[in-house]
Parts: sequence; C-alpha cells; structure tokens
Amino acid sequence: MSDPAAQVDRFRSTFARVRDEIGKMIVGQQDIVEGVLAAFFAGGHVLLEGVPGLGKTMLVRTLGEAVNLKFARIQFTPDLMPSDIVGTNIIVEDERGQKSFRFEPGPVFANLVLADEINRATPKTQSALLEAMQENHVTVGGTQHPLAQPFLVLATQNPIEMEGTYPLPEAQLDRFFFKLKVLFPSADDLHAILDRTTAAEKPVVETVLHDASEIMALRDLVRQVPVAREVQAYAVDLVLATHPAEARASAMAKRYVRYGASPRGAQTLILAAKIYALLDGRYHVAKDDIAKAAPAALRHRIIMNFEGEAEGKSSDDVIAEILAR
Repeated sequence: MSDPAAQVDRFRSTFARVRDEIGKMIVGQQDIVEGVLAAFFAGGHVLLEGVPGLGKTMLVRTLGEAVNLKFARIQFTPDLMPSDIVGTNIIVEDERGQKSFRFEPGPVFANLVLADEINRATPKTQSALLEAMQENHVTVGGTQHPLAQPFLVLATQNPIEMEGTYPLPEAQLDRFFFKLKVLFPSADDLHAILDRTTAAEKPVVETVLHDASEIMALRDLVRQVPVAREVQAYAVDLVLATHPAEARASAMAKRYVRYGASPRGAQTLILAAKIYALLDGRYHVAKDDIAKAAPAALRHRIIMNFEGEAEGKSSDDVIAEILAR
C-alpha cells in the first residue's frame, strides 16, 4: 500500500469535492449529506425519514451526477408489485416463430436506487429489496441476476404516524447502514432554497468521480484503516448495552427495549468510524468516531417495547443514555 498520509488526504479531498457538488443543489442538511456519503463510501444503504418536500430525491439525483453513476427512482405505492422493482421474464418470439423467455430488468438494476416513500408499499413488496440489498443480486424464475457495483439503496419514509403507511419489517430495517432523520430547514435555509429554485440560473453539478473503479478503490481504502482492539471493544460494549437481557445493558434498555441492535450494528459502527477517522485526517479509529456513528447506526436497530412506545421513549433516548455512561 502507498503512503497512508497520502491516501488519507486523497480520501478527504474527494469526499469534500463530492460534498461541495451536492451542496450546490442541497441547502443546509450538512449532517444528512455527510451521512449519505459516509454510507456510500462504506458500501451501505441509507434510510431517510422526513416529511415530503425536503429534497431527498434531489440529494440522490445530485449524488449520481457527482459520481457519474446510473440513477433510478421507484415510487412505492400500495399497489406496487415485487416484479415492478426487480423485473420479470417476458415471452419473446424470434423471426422463425420460436418463443423463449427473456429477462426484462426492473429499476433496481441501477447504481443508485431511490426507494421513495418505501413504507407506503405492502411488506411483500418492501421485501423485494431484501435480496438485492444483502446479496447484490436478484433471483427471478430461479435465475440469479447480479447487480452492478457500486450499488446503493437510499430509501425515504414518512414518519410512521402519517396515514397510509406500513412499518418496515425488522429484517429490512437491519439492512440499512444508517437511518438519518431529515429535519425541516431553518428560515435562512428556506430563503437560500427560494433564491436557488426560483431564479433563472440553475446550478451545474460537476462530475468528481468518473469511473466506478475509483469508487471501489476508495471503499477498499476505508476497510484498510486499522482498529485497535480496545476501540473495537467499545463498539461491542455499545451494541451489547442495547440488549435488555445483557448484564451491561443500560437502565432504559432494560425497561423500554424489546430487542437490541444486531451484529450488523457493530459492523456499521466500525465501518462508519473508519470513514470519520479518515475525514479527521487520521489513519486509525478513535472511540469518538464510534460515538459519532452510534445514533445513525443503531437507532433503527433498537426495537422499543410497548411501555417504551406508550411513554414516548425513542431509540435515540436509549443511545444517548448509553453514550453518556
């Protein structure tokens, strides 16, 4: 491997350039943009929660332009079928009149897939993404079809209390690297949004990464960042503290949590922490990097029990208490 310091500088500059290009179109939301890019360079999927109209679609489309990747958008509705996502076999006839099946790929065959309002579709349709998100291929008619790399699903959902929504299955929630909460913009940000979207000139997004191999090389760099055993133990302790049956569980976890974070949560903590270390100019992971990743990495992996929901406690509250200890 070449000089680690040079590799760190290369990653930081590339990350900053992509973030700046997205910033031409997206006003504010710095934490959201950084979280999406962290998941993108770690090879994970993102779940964005927020009301409609906050620029989630624009964020993914702009990311696709900045890294020169194919973008597809799937609007989830109650009548959407799994074949509308992954594709289907169709019968075709050649010039001799012989008929055969041909696979017609669905919109999931893209590099960046926006699953818009994913919780408006039935669980059966939501689960059509499970195989793609975990295995990077889909199976139709007994035949596996690989997905091009890099592959990122960025799903949006309305808050559960809005009408016409279905809670995401726990198995699917666990497939998401991060869950990010998109907040309503401030007054200053609203002014900036209006200035950009109602004027004659439209910002032009420049391509930062021109080839998929560049992206995969940066992903490899992330995985090469070393983690000390003590720091890894801190990530393990955080995850175990979310399980109510564990001796080291926090008080809120014991009272309000039905099921704690999965091993994927620990994997996410380590990978995200490696990215935050690189962004801070370090080629080693610190405990602060783990703590910074914890809310986005664990909030969707902690399932609250009835008492927790009745008292208005959230997984963020549990994570905050664990980190405070």
